[in-house]
Amino acid sequence: METLQKKIEDRLSALTGDVCFYYEEFGTGESLAFNADQPVIAASVIKLAVLTEAFRQMETGLARADEIFTVHRDDKLPSCGALTYLHDGICVTFLDLCVLMIILSDNTATNLLIRRLGIARINETLRALGLRKTTLRRLLFDSAASARGVENHITARETGQLLRLMYEGKAVSPGADSRMLSILSDQRLNGKIPFFLPRGVRAAHKTGEDSGITHDVGIIYAKRPFVVCFCSQKTDVPAMERAMQDITLLLYENAQRP
Repeated sequence: METLQKKIEDRLSALTGDVCFYYEEFGTGESLAFNADQPVIAASVIKLAVLTEAFRQMETGLARADEIFTVHRDDKLPSCGALTYLHDGICVTFLDLCVLMIILSDNTATNLLIRRLGIARINETLRALGLRKTTLRRLLFDSAASARGVENHITARETGQLLRLMYEGKAVSPGADSRMLSILSDQRLNGKIPFFLPRGVRAAHKTGEDSGITHDVGIIYAKRPFVVCFCSQKTDVPAMERAMQDITLLLYENAQRP
């Protein structure tokens, strides 16, 4: 493990900007960290917090999977996603919004969910789960709030903690957590963490991107399953993404050994 840690630290420390990393093998609890507690701008990884609260509210009866939302022109946001390109007035369900928010990182779906769930309730759930630094402060594409320096934040370690809770069935409930991981496993944006993994290896993950920002966080279902979280800002995006690909393959090969 020491040799593996050195290889990873050497690769990450050579990158520019704020680079953060967290790894934990579920069976043994062995972990590796690099700037794992440094808050960074969340980009679309904050959608994991929204997803968790959405499933909590469905579990407690505050929301229904079949609740209908009508998407109007004023709701539509720039890419990523699909809803922006569909006709005005299209109707989708609450669960549809959850799926689109994750597998296509749909920003329109995300803001519809945030408004429905409530920012305060999302953050209350994060705190109840033990996440202290991960915080949703504003809607996506809120340029006025962004201009005031209001940003959503995550850390690599806390994101790993949330994913581990899902894996253990402790984020919402065993059934809800299994469904959330199933949605994350249907991710369509697979150019980072899963890129070099052998065909058929399950990866339940969520990406995030913005100017100078690239993240990918998820669970890899190797022989010994593990969580890996890469977060970065003010970085060289192509170099960081190649490091994500290479390091994930290294971790996967390590987790396949007896």
